[in-house]
Amino acid sequence: MSLYLIAEIGINHNGDMKIAKELIKAASDSGFDAVKFQKRTIEEVYTQEFLDSPRESPWGTTQGEQKRGLEFGQAEYEEIDAYCKELGIDWSASAWDVPAQKFLQKFNLPFNKVASAMLGHKPLLKEIASEGRKTYISTGMATIEEIDEVVELFKAANCPFELMHCNSTYPMEVENANLNCIPMLRDRYGCNVGYSGHETSLIAVCLPAAVLGASVIERHITLNRAMYGSDQAASVEVHALKKFVDVLREVPAILGTGRKDITEAEQSVREKLRLDVAG
Repeated sequence: MSLYLIAEIGINHNGDMKIAKELIKAASDSGFDAVKFQKRTIEEVYTQEFLDSPRESPWGTTQGEQKRGLEFGQAEYEEIDAYCKELGIDWSASAWDVPAQKFLQKFNLPFNKVASAMLGHKPLLKEIASEGRKTYISTGMATIEEIDEVVELFKAANCPFELMHCNSTYPMEVENANLNCIPMLRDRYGCNVGYSGHETSLIAVCLPAAVLGASVIERHITLNRAMYGSDQAASVEVHALKKFVDVLREVPAILGTGRKDITEAEQSVREKLRLDVAG
């Protein structure tokens, strides 16, 4: 099973298509399989009271101005779709509400993604499952009983899915990774399990996740961790992406077959050094 690598752009584009394209290109050049965004219908996700509340940002002084400043619409996603096709890289987005999911259906995406925060949003889960499209389901902030319920919903809809172990802290401290949940979830649900990470370290968590058999790994990416945005600090900077991908791609070869064979290279050493003495 090959490892599927997703570069989570999310809202790290800061509403700027130039930044979005730079991140897509960096992910493609580094060998990621896909990039992922986040899609919200602002008036569905947030109350008017919240949108009117104060928040300083590059777009104004209210929460609403900040949220709308970060949101891409039809024209931007058409441009993203065309650019990803040009580069030959998959793309998708995690919807935070039903209208946003229906919006994404226009693009015939290769997979859906359920964000950890949406595991309790039953109408959204049902809408996603009804598509029958391969779905990655993050499990941060969820109890086993809540995951049970989501898994049953997707199984009932006959929708293919993979779970993604996740700790929803930004950034995540490595001691909170609890990667042994990967084989636990795989054994409990009989499905592939990946890892979605928000740590600051480049490879310290993702590498053992791959060794434990993660089927997919998702990491936030950024041009610069010091940029404006809540997710930037928990992201991998573009200059490190190639190393990140190269290390993870080596894992299957490093793990090998599990058979105890004498390799061709080892045979020549054996002929020089092996000392067989009959007892």
